[in-house]
Amino acid sequence: MKTTLDIQDALLDRARRYAKEVRRPLRAIVEDGLRRVLSEPPASHGYRLVDASVGDPDGTDPLEALSWHDLREEIYGEPTIR
Repeated sequence: MKTTLDIQDALLDRARRYAKEVRRPLRAIVEDGLRRVLSEPPASHGYRLVDASVGDPDGTDPLEALSWHDLREEIYGEPTIR
């Protein structure tokens, strides 16, 4: 089956040189690469962030009752000008 692929020029140049070096058609090199990738187990799922929570997860949120201005003061340590 014929298909069209958009491959970076540098990668295609490397593949062509490799194909010439091993005396095989570029098509065979591409097919071998696809077979290798498809035979590998799927990559692990994305990064999992370590839970670095502090405090009681079932407790009340001490910041919940604060206004936006109070939160800003808590974060930046300076009162907002109102």
